[in-house]
Amino acid sequence: METEEIINQLFSGISEEVLQKASAIKLLITDVDGVLTDGGIIYDDLGTEYKKYNVKDGLIVQHLRKNRIMVGAITGRSSKVVENRCEELRFDFHYHGVKDKWKKLSEILETLEIALHEVAYIGDDLIDLPILSKVGFSVAPADAMAYVKPQVNYVTLAAGGKGVFREVADLILHSKGKLIPLIENHIVKAKEDE
Repeated sequence: METEEIINQLFSGISEEVLQKASAIKLLITDVDGVLTDGGIIYDDLGTEYKKYNVKDGLIVQHLRKNRIMVGAITGRSSKVVENRCEELRFDFHYHGVKDKWKKLSEILETLEIALHEVAYIGDDLIDLPILSKVGFSVAPADAMAYVKPQVNYVTLAAGGKGVFREVADLILHSKGKLIPLIENHIVKAKEDE
């Protein structure tokens, strides 16, 4: 199957309104627990915290940034393992232990030349509702709280920790006409390396 056909089939059920909102995005912000992870937290006997991330989510960050889309995280919990992951992926910013995410986003936007309609946010719970109701493109994972999903522009096919961020990033890149060339460039490079 040709790349274009696969991608068009993948995004065939997405409305023009959603594609239009996604095409305006210059900043993608995500919650962490329940989005980048499945929401589970594991502690060992020494109190060390463990989280499981989906590697596919991380792979796309560099491509977003190459396409002038900033990436950030605003999370309600403070966790060194989350800070480490955000640093590893080279997020443009990440804030931890934030109880008023809308206030934090307002502070961030004061320093950037990005309008609210150019911001996408992915969240899954009560704490995310104020920010989800204000950004240009709001997204919730498939397993977000039932009362969060009706408040967003798009509900992913993926559940938290199962590639939610990647699905949204691919959708944004596709809406801008950047995803198919990105894939085809990788295919060409792979063939050249044979």
